[in-house]
Amino acid sequence: MTPLVTNDAVVLGILFAILIFVFRTSQSDNPFWRKFYKYVPTLLLCYFIPSVFNSLGIISGEHSNLYFVASRYLLPTSLVLLTISIDLKEVIRLGPKALIMFFTGTFGIIVGGPLAILIVSAFAPGIVGGAGPEAVWRGLTTVAGSWIGGGANQAAMKEVFGVGDNLFSAMIAVDVIVANIWMAFLLYGAGIHTRLDNWLGGDTSAITHLQKKIEDYRAQISKIPNLTEAFTVIGIGFAVTAISHTVADNLAPWIATNAPGLAKFSLTSPFFWLIVSATTIALGLSFTKLRNLEGIGASRYGSVFLYVLVATIGMKMNILAIFDNPGLFLVGLIWMAFHAFLLIVVAKMIKAPFFFMAVGSQANVGGAASAPIVASAFHTSLAPVGVLLAVLGYAVGTYGAWLCGIIMQFAAP
Repeated sequence: MTPLVTNDAVVLGILFAILIFVFRTSQSDNPFWRKFYKYVPTLLLCYFIPSVFNSLGIISGEHSNLYFVASRYLLPTSLVLLTISIDLKEVIRLGPKALIMFFTGTFGIIVGGPLAILIVSAFAPGIVGGAGPEAVWRGLTTVAGSWIGGGANQAAMKEVFGVGDNLFSAMIAVDVIVANIWMAFLLYGAGIHTRLDNWLGGDTSAITHLQKKIEDYRAQISKIPNLTEAFTVIGIGFAVTAISHTVADNLAPWIATNAPGLAKFSLTSPFFWLIVSATTIALGLSFTKLRNLEGIGASRYGSVFLYVLVATIGMKMNILAIFDNPGLFLVGLIWMAFHAFLLIVVAKMIKAPFFFMAVGSQANVGGAASAPIVASAFHTSLAPVGVLLAVLGYAVGTYGAWLCGIIMQFAAP
C-alpha cells in the first residue's frame, strides 16, 4: 500500500520533528513529562513513534531510501565518532561475561527455532507444515540466519535451503516485526537497568568504571567548538566512512571472486567490511591525538546520527503486519521468548549485568545496525562493545543458522 507521504525529504522532516518532540519533552520540567520519562526511555520513543506512523500508513520504510542512507552513511560515521574516544583497554577489562551472554543468545536462537516448531505443531501442525521450497522450516532458516548474523547470512540460508520467494517474503516480515518488538523490550530494560541489575545480582563495577573514566576525560577536554572545529569533527567522521566504503567496495568483490568459500563468514558482504573498517580505523585513531575530538563534541554528533538511524529503523516496523499471517508470527514470538528466557537464566546464574544480556542478544538478533544503539542506550561510550560483538555474530551466523536449519528439518511435521 502506498503511504500518505512518499517524498523522502518530507519523511526526513517528519522523523526530525519526532526526534525534536521526544528530546524537548524529555528535558521538560512539566510534571507529566518528568513522570512519563521516568518509565519510558527516550530512545524507545524515538524508535516506537516512527513505527506507529508506518503502521498507520503515513510513512513507509518499504517505500523510503532513508534507512539505506542512514545505515550506509550515518551509521559508520556515528560509529567512528563514538569510538574515537574509547579506551580499548578498559573495554577489554569488561571481562568474559559479555562473550558468555553473546553465545548464550546464539544457542537460544539455534535451539529456540526447532522448539517453536515442536510446540506449534502440537496444536496447529498446518502452520509449520508445507513441502518443497514452501516448507515453513526452510523459511525459518532465513530468520535464523538474520537473528544470528545478519542480512548476508539470511541470504545465504535462502540459497542453501532453497527457500521459495513467497515464503521468504513472509519470513522477512516475521524477522523484522519480532526482532523489533524484542528490541523495544531491550530499550525499555536499558531505561530501568539499575533495577534489573539488582535483581540479576550483576556486577556492574567494570561498566561503571568505564563510564566514569570516559565522563571524566570528556570533562577535562570539553569546550564549545567553533565552526572550524565542528567541520573537523564531522569531516573526519565522514572521511573515515569514505575510506571504509572504498575498502568494502574493493575487498568484498575480491574475496567473492578469489575465495568464494568465505561467504559463509559474511566476508563477501560489503556492509560487513564497511562496519569492520570504520570501527577498526576509529579504534586506531583512539590511540592518537584525534581522541581529543571528544572535547568538541564527537560523541554528541555521533549520537545525533545514531538517533536518526533509530528513527529509520522504527519506520521499517509495521505492527499491523502481525495480523497478515498470525501463525508464523506465533512461531517467531515463541522462538524469541525462548531466546530471552535462556539469556535471563544464564545472566542470573553468572550474575551478569543487564547490559551484557541486552547487547549480547542484540549483537545476534539485530547485528551491527542496532547492537550499538542498544549499547549506547546505557552510555554512548559503550557503543563499540555492541559493534565488536555484532561482528562476531557475522562470523558465526551461517554456521549457527545452518545447524538450526538441520534441526528444524527434523522437528517439522
